[in-house]
Amino acid sequence: MSATEASPSSRLGGYLAAAGTVAIWTGFILVSRMGGKSALTPYDTLALRLGTAALLLLPFAGSLPRGAWRDGRLWALAMMGGLLYGVLAFAAFKFAPAAHGAILLPGMQPFLIAAVAWAISGARPGGASVAGLVFIAVGIACVTRHELVGHGNWTPELLIGDALLLGSSLAWAIYSVLARKWAYDPWTLTRFVALASALVFLPVYLLWLPKALDAVPPSMLALQGLYQGVAVTIVAMVLFLKAVAVLGAQRTGALVALVPVLAGVMAAPLLGEALSGWLIAGLLFVSAGAFVAVRPGRGKTNGALKT
Repeated sequence: MSATEASPSSRLGGYLAAAGTVAIWTGFILVSRMGGKSALTPYDTLALRLGTAALLLLPFAGSLPRGAWRDGRLWALAMMGGLLYGVLAFAAFKFAPAAHGAILLPGMQPFLIAAVAWAISGARPGGASVAGLVFIAVGIACVTRHELVGHGNWTPELLIGDALLLGSSLAWAIYSVLARKWAYDPWTLTRFVALASALVFLPVYLLWLPKALDAVPPSMLALQGLYQGVAVTIVAMVLFLKAVAVLGAQRTGALVALVPVLAGVMAAPLLGEALSGWLIAGLLFVSAGAFVAVRPGRGKTNGALKT
């Protein structure tokens, strides 16, 4: 059922689901940065995320499609979208502020996805993607002005954080394109990615990786485990799929473009991060660029962004 065919009550449900997705993904940026500023290692945060999600999804493991555990493509998606993405993102938030995460994670997705789709399948980006890229380039220039000139706090550590964020965003873009290309059911992906990632990562974490779980209060452990493992990994996926089913992928994507500006602005009062006119302008430009790239258009749409 398309957005135009949906009843008013269904459309309202779709918009509420999209709003819930935006809220959770905005919170992901903020909660991840909270974990990064704490004594927790990135491995701790990823272990809490995967361990909680796997514990909740384990009862559904038996209903995975036959042969799923022998499917090399599913394993590739799990390692890319569950493990590599998580390791890079949580490591990045040790160095980079939430505003940078807002720009380089959700803000850059439409264009990284378009670039990956072009590289993998030859789907050339359309005019909307090019126009959106211009907006994002202006936004990044504004953030650079904020960091380099306005506050003078551009450090090697910050550059490392931004590089890790960009790597994490690229990993998610590759995961998104391959998941679409291989046409796996979203519920199958949700279960397998969480369970397979936990199966690979948790033994390595328990045996060899540094830990600091006892260096933070239990409330921080609960926040990271429940928010990352339940809200982001499971609830946001269900809400996002509901929104896409009712509103369509492009309209939902346009609403999700609010995440960069919301996360960047909220980081100032919640995390004590610096906020300036340049940073606000950068966040607005990046959000506008994402909106332009995924907004419902006329005629042929960008193949890299269709579902």
